[in-house]
Amino acid sequence: MNDMTPLPAPARQRKPDWIRVKAPTSEGFAATRALMRSKSLTTVCEEAACPNIGECWTKKHATVMILGDTCTRACAFCNVKTGMPRAVDPMEPQNVADAAAQMGLAHIVVTSVDRDDLPDGGAKQFVKVIEAIRRTNPQTTIEILTPDFRNKHEAAVEAIVAARPDVYNHNLETVPRLYPTIRPGARYYASLRLLESVKKLDPSIFTKSGIMLGLGEERLEVHQVMDDMRSADIDFLTMGQYLQPTPRHAKVADFVTPAAFDAFAAIGRAKGFLLVASSPLTRSSYHAGDDFAKMKAARDAKLASVRNA
Repeated sequence: MNDMTPLPAPARQRKPDWIRVKAPTSEGFAATRALMRSKSLTTVCEEAACPNIGECWTKKHATVMILGDTCTRACAFCNVKTGMPRAVDPMEPQNVADAAAQMGLAHIVVTSVDRDDLPDGGAKQFVKVIEAIRRTNPQTTIEILTPDFRNKHEAAVEAIVAARPDVYNHNLETVPRLYPTIRPGARYYASLRLLESVKKLDPSIFTKSGIMLGLGEERLEVHQVMDDMRSADIDFLTMGQYLQPTPRHAKVADFVTPAAFDAFAAIGRAKGFLLVASSPLTRSSYHAGDDFAKMKAARDAKLASVRNA
């Protein structure tokens, strides 16, 4: 080998059997994709290369991503493209509402890219989407998954909470120690304060947050994140396996076993979350409609036990 011979690229870790999924081929998948295209809508299912896209789109479940397809940040785990976003589409709120009506959604999840270029971080568009869905589909329950609205979260959260989504989700993503490399544009405790402020403004809104495992976090660090979430009165915890989208992204440190996910779920339930979803394939909006019903039932049961005590 001479000095000019390129070194072989490092091998990516082989996925274990429990994380493998089949490529989507169903008619339902094709119909959902066609509908999203016809409404000029972006989905996080595609942009983030979600492994559950085949299952969810076959069932006509999709997580709509508003405010365009270009993010102003470049997190080490995320597959959404980075750059200067386009202008906000004024037709987007009604297009989302029309798509929800056409799909007959009982529960919709709406997320967005980070829009640090906007004065309100995009909060006004979340409000308009919620209002459009309420007008067009009054029976549909609404779950939002927002960015952290860096340096402007107080006004943003106040406006969104006033629009009264049923579930407010914001993901912590990982343990604090890993933020400088995995989520450098965000601040762990700012995200916690955002979720805490939702509950202070309207305790009836369910709050939800999630983290990825397999980035090099330690078990006790995960336990501490759970405690921090509970101190912020977060109702629902999701935990899933991090998967490296491309060789440019953060590497998978380890593939966490299903048994380990089950153990984390048991600990989370013991710490007082209303609901914990923890498995290798769990993602923020995976089975969101079913989980909303379970979370509501859990809170009703909890309130009933307090009244009867």
